[in-house]
Amino acid sequence: LEPVIVQPEPVALPEPKTTRITTRRKGRKQPPPDQESFDFLEPEGTYHYPSLNLLDHDGDTNRPVDREALMMNARLLEKKLGDFGVEGEVTEVKPGPVVTMYEFAPAPGVKVNKIAGLADDLAMALQALSIRIVAPIPGRGVVGIEIPNKERETVYLKEIFQSNDFLKHPGKLPLALGKDIFGNTVVSDLAKMPHLLVAGSTGSGKSVSVNTMILSLLFRWSPKDVRLIMIDPKMLELSIYEGIPHLLLPVVTDPKKANLALAWAVREMERRYKLMADKGVRNIDGYNKKIAKEEKEKEELARKGVIQLEPEPEPLDPDTPVPEPEEELEHGHLPYIVVIVDELADLMMVAGREIEESVARLAQMARASGIHLILATQRPSVDVITGLIKANFPTRISFKVFSRTDSRTVLDQMGAESLLGSGDMLFLPPGTGVLQRVHGAFVSELEVQRVVDFLKKQGDPEYDRSILEAPADKGGSGVEDDEYDEKWDEALAIVAETRQASISMLQRRLRLGYNRAARIIEKM
Repeated sequence: LEPVIVQPEPVALPEPKTTRITTRRKGRKQPPPDQESFDFLEPEGTYHYPSLNLLDHDGDTNRPVDREALMMNARLLEKKLGDFGVEGEVTEVKPGPVVTMYEFAPAPGVKVNKIAGLADDLAMALQALSIRIVAPIPGRGVVGIEIPNKERETVYLKEIFQSNDFLKHPGKLPLALGKDIFGNTVVSDLAKMPHLLVAGSTGSGKSVSVNTMILSLLFRWSPKDVRLIMIDPKMLELSIYEGIPHLLLPVVTDPKKANLALAWAVREMERRYKLMADKGVRNIDGYNKKIAKEEKEKEELARKGVIQLEPEPEPLDPDTPVPEPEEELEHGHLPYIVVIVDELADLMMVAGREIEESVARLAQMARASGIHLILATQRPSVDVITGLIKANFPTRISFKVFSRTDSRTVLDQMGAESLLGSGDMLFLPPGTGVLQRVHGAFVSELEVQRVVDFLKKQGDPEYDRSILEAPADKGGSGVEDDEYDEKWDEALAIVAETRQASISMLQRRLRLGYNRAARIIEKM
């Protein structure tokens, strides 16, 4: 039987909208028709959304399918599998922008595990860079064999932004990831993830993918709705965004200050939960709707000339003790906060325990408060992606990694070591345990710079400098209360007695582990 070649139908992309939007978008309404705008007629504080014209796209990427070549590859694949003692036939061929999926139906009695172990042998026999075998395809009675195309297509970010999958996505924080192996647009909602772990070796396309995620937020939301905290210990990847109005503070490059920023995010999460509890709502969307409704009601009353008086407090009995005044809650619109860490490994080396605790608390609790994390690392080892961090990040992306061990560390299964690099990724979506292969969208540094320059013209960022201020100590021990070590006093006495601050000595005298002894010495 001849295999069926399934080719996705070309999708006509809409013309890019070039209009500047001068009012805050509500819901998912489309921008108004193109019209000439004059800066001097616009009210102060007007925000313009970036235009898709700032991004590049080299035109139609739908190349004709070479059916003859695909049929020849299908027959060659059947022959090579037969040489290894695996009988069966290719039933369907699904060409994509980067790889082609061949669906192979094994003959009765052939074990699937036998096919899965032939990836390297098939790659050599077919002279392919690498081959990934999905055995079996979930919900299907076939094995998927993904073979790289001879000519690879580039997936442009502008093309993803123009697609209906992105324009009409119902999510709160949609991220444009790229296209799957069949050429379908892949967009996922960060609010549902609710946090994302990204790993990949040097040159795998990890940093470009982080840029596409950031631009997905910048093109869709104003600084009133989304604020960003960027942490970049390498001082290279995220520094290009310095000065955009969405930032809550300048790009953080010092790992110790990064620890303070994450600790502030934990405190902000707790503050937001108090605000939501006070209003009787369960998440940030319900809170913002209630605040907007109350503000509208106040405006209506003010327009009608109605003056609202505060109720007078009841007189207190002179003999009754006066209660402590409760902390006054300041209600107002709450933006989403997205914390982006470009290199988690550098932070874990400097302040591993503190970083791990803050990340774990945010990952466990911050979803309803509108605070979300995107953590990226090029060293996916167990000392960086610890069990505690991984357990709280069910949504993960892995680009090409060096070994099967690294792939298992990130995804809990192998496969990422067989990727092609340059944006080729395995995506573990929220709520499923099924990996999805995605070819990441490409955006150049020049395009990012154009968008950043456009946003900087909107006005100066309003930084909150208090974020990087350490909270005041509540005790007088020289160590914060939440980090107080019960061996502190003994250690202090030993150092004073010997007049020598030695980690190894504290380990011997107090029978401590290296990390604990090192923290005590560092606090001294």
